[in-house]
Amino acid sequence: MKDSKEGVQTHTVRLELVDEPGELLRALKPIADNGGNLLSVFHERGNVTPRGYIPIEVDIEATPERFEAIIDSLHDADINIVQAGAERYSKNLTVILSGHLIDTNLSDTINRIQTETNATVTDLTLSAPEGTGDISSARLQLAIAAGQKDAAMESIRSIASDKDLRIFEPLTMEGEP
Repeated sequence: MKDSKEGVQTHTVRLELVDEPGELLRALKPIADNGGNLLSVFHERGNVTPRGYIPIEVDIEATPERFEAIIDSLHDADINIVQAGAERYSKNLTVILSGHLIDTNLSDTINRIQTETNATVTDLTLSAPEGTGDISSARLQLAIAAGQKDAAMESIRSIASDKDLRIFEPLTMEGEP
């Protein structure tokens, strides 16, 4: 495959999958077959979309030509694509949430962060030393578009306030002094 000279970009693809063994692998194969570089996969099995599917968010790096081939191959494989765009997540941001994360539905918190901000959760570390019924903390690594930090933090503050969670905000963001 001949690539353009524009170079590699980061893309986010949101998919809906049937909750059956092998579906995630079936969705990732067109990405690998067309030269996409997998950056992250956010698979939340406990949630379902309004249509009853498992939501999956995949961040990949690819040239525009390869990305187009990936999308075509996903369609050919009958993978339901909810969103496919050239969203550029060029910055990493780390925040820490503390409080009753489990009791306030951590899955819902992550979903709200991803739907109410222009960010995707790329990594999560949960600490609940006294058990899931007590206060816990989570370190969330977010990938956000350049220039979106303030808007993302405002939304995360609102979500934390709704759930009576404390937020420890980053002092700096990757790429900032």
